[in-house]
Amino acid sequence: MTYDIYAVKYAERDARRPEHFLGGDPHDVPMPMDYFVWVVSGGGMTWVVDTGFGEDDAARRGRRLVRSTTEALATVGVDAAGVTDVVLTHLHYDHAGGWDQFPEARFHVQDREMAFATGRHMSRPALNQPFTADHVAELVRAVYAGRVVFHDGDEELAPGLSIHLIGGHTDGLQVVRVETAPGALVLASDASHYYENMETGRPFPIVFDVGAMVQGYDTLRRLASTPEAIVPGHDPLVLDRYPPAASGLEGIAARLTATRVANLGGIRSKP
Repeated sequence: MTYDIYAVKYAERDARRPEHFLGGDPHDVPMPMDYFVWVVSGGGMTWVVDTGFGEDDAARRGRRLVRSTTEALATVGVDAAGVTDVVLTHLHYDHAGGWDQFPEARFHVQDREMAFATGRHMSRPALNQPFTADHVAELVRAVYAGRVVFHDGDEELAPGLSIHLIGGHTDGLQVVRVETAPGALVLASDASHYYENMETGRPFPIVFDVGAMVQGYDTLRRLASTPEAIVPGHDPLVLDRYPPAASGLEGIAARLTATRVANLGGIRSKP
């Protein structure tokens, strides 16, 4: 079975290059960040990868919410209220904060991520800052309601659709490998925020285990049919390198299973 995959932007923020590399960067120039959710569809199934965040987190953290997750998914014909399965790559606020927009969904989470997000490390501000405690608490309630599916490492979710434990950024971060007509594509999420992180071996500075993050770049390459079939979690270039999902969705949603477009240059900057 092969699938269609879409990356849909729901938020953004202005940022600069030193913010995106462990140890900083000598070039203090703009390097904006986009926030995405992803859709995997095929064989009568629709899977959503990550849930985004809402207005409270946007205001608290100084992010621009350009559309809700529900509105973002609607641009590619997906009704969040009817989605039955959501893969949470990890539990940071921007990947698990929109869980309440999926009232019928089961959430697929790594054992290690839930243990990490509710364990001793969360007493440390250096590690708990990217989490929102209320989101984690609500996910714990979802466990008791039978709405969380736990995974211990790599696992096939459906024919041609699998999850793979990477760690690094968080202890239980997982990525999604999808069989498509052109070959295997990997939704890297925060295993690599930008193309440049994995292409140059320079980790993003929010990291639990640097060694696991760097090793994860090799795992991404092993899982994907080609290096170009790895899709980072926050790079605005994703919307440049792939065509829009439909006419009028330029800068909003990209169809990742289409042929990549020619713009393969450096990080896009904006004022």
